Amino acid sequence: MSRRRRLFASAAGLIGFLLLWEATLRSGFLPGTLVPLPSSIPGVLAAEIRDGIWQTMVLSSFRHYAIGLALGSSLGIVVGVAAALLPSFNALHAWLARLLRPIPPLAWIPFAIIWFGITPTAAAFIISIGVFWINYFASYSAVEAIDPGFNEVAAAFGQSRVDRQLLKVTLPAAAPGILGGLRAGLGQGWMTVVAAELFGITGIGQRMMEASSLLATDIVVVYMLTIAGLYAAIDATFMMVQRYLLRWQPS
Repeated sequence: MSRRRRLFASAAGLIGFLLLWEATLRSGFLPGTLVPLPSSIPGVLAAEIRDGIWQTMVLSSFRHYAIGLALGSSLGIVVGVAAALLPSFNALHAWLARLLRPIPPLAWIPFAIIWFGITPTAAAFIISIGVFWINYFASYSAVEAIDPGFNEVAAAFGQSRVDRQLLKVTLPAAAPGILGGLRAGLGQGWMTVVAAELFGITGIGQRMMEASSLLATDIVVVYMLTIAGLYAAIDATFMMVQRYLLRWQPS
């Protein structure tokens, strides 16, 4: 199937789903209190923007997201690469990683509140935890999978220093896997940001909780679609950056 046909089929599927949703509610098959009419969503979004609520919530959530993503990703990559390159360091923290990894980020909410209070820092902390483990394991696996022969070839060409092998061999060879972890972290961050704001921090999560308590499902859907749109834009931008960074790879 050509690209144009795939786009047409995807658009047709989405439009068909929305029409079915609208028809189901208007026919009374489902009560309007459960989900809103799709046709009402643009008007609700316009009202949220007109009142300045949408901008405030999105900017607040994006700040939490950006800080948590930057912190969790950078630490995850550094620790993951170090664990793969330094067996002693890997052995030292291996059991600790196995102990902490299964704990979901939301389980840290009580400690986040105790340590940081109900502040944006608490939300960024929770987001960073979820992003950290994705980048940690992706980076660790990517470095572990590098063919040892690459370093031998580098040494034969006079690149035997550890820092040179790291910059010229290890990181370029592991880049696809590391960037794959970064991309997965982009999505994990948005999935966590809403839950991180449910306990009173200004943002999309707080607005959705307020709306749900009033049974304003149309507002809830507006912010669900907002999250989807923000992630789609960020993911598309990241993919362009990734293609540029990996332009040396054969197509």
